Amino acid sequence: MTDTVSTKQRLAKRIAHAGVCSRRVAETYILDGRVKVNDVIEKNVATTVTNDDSVSVDGKVLNISNAMPRVFLYHKPAGFLTTNTDPQGRKTIFDDLPKSLPRVITVGRLDLNTEGLLILTNNGDLARTLELPSTGIARHYRARVHGKITESRFESMKNGVTIDGVRYGPIHIEIESKGSTNHWLKVEIHEGKNREVRKVMEHLGLDVNRLIREGFGPFRLAGMPKSAVLEVPTKILKSKLKGIV
Repeated sequence: MTDTVSTKQRLAKRIAHAGVCSRRVAETYILDGRVKVNDVIEKNVATTVTNDDSVSVDGKVLNISNAMPRVFLYHKPAGFLTTNTDPQGRKTIFDDLPKSLPRVITVGRLDLNTEGLLILTNNGDLARTLELPSTGIARHYRARVHGKITESRFESMKNGVTIDGVRYGPIHIEIESKGSTNHWLKVEIHEGKNREVRKVMEHLGLDVNRLIREGFGPFRLAGMPKSAVLEVPTKILKSKLKGIV
């Protein structure tokens, strides 16, 4: 990904750069007739646009910028869904995030009861790149579990495991502390599949009663209070995501 938006680019890429969604989702928006170019509905995903063209999605004109993508670190509390809206009326992270934030999308998800570090960005292409399992970015968790723990069973996870027909890549698990009923584990995964840590723990006969994501790639939760949001400075972003942004 380059530092600037090219003067001529695919329509879906323009939408992704504006932080509306990923490029793949943008293509479905185009096919569904939700996108206009210069006030005319455009349904051809191969269409290219320039910075002089006006592009709108669902009637909202996109604000395209040549600036670097913006990335924010957010300490998600438990009890919030990682989604824009919920049909059941449950609280989402957008009820918790400050209204002063620009339009952002999440890099992957944390489930309702999982807390910790969530990456936000205004660039759909960047979000998609970071969350893809093929990118191999490490996710670091602390898990409080109930049940019998053994080093030997954790050792076997280093080669990955298949659960209910789903293959999970190598998983590194360390015992942080043992208690009389609950124990703390450190878990490192590189794919971020749906509820991966919880499913692996269940496979090992362990019940997760608290799950905290402490790190995503080069970014760490550190001492961020719950609900806090910090923007990653451009210089640090270039350094930490060298070759990606």
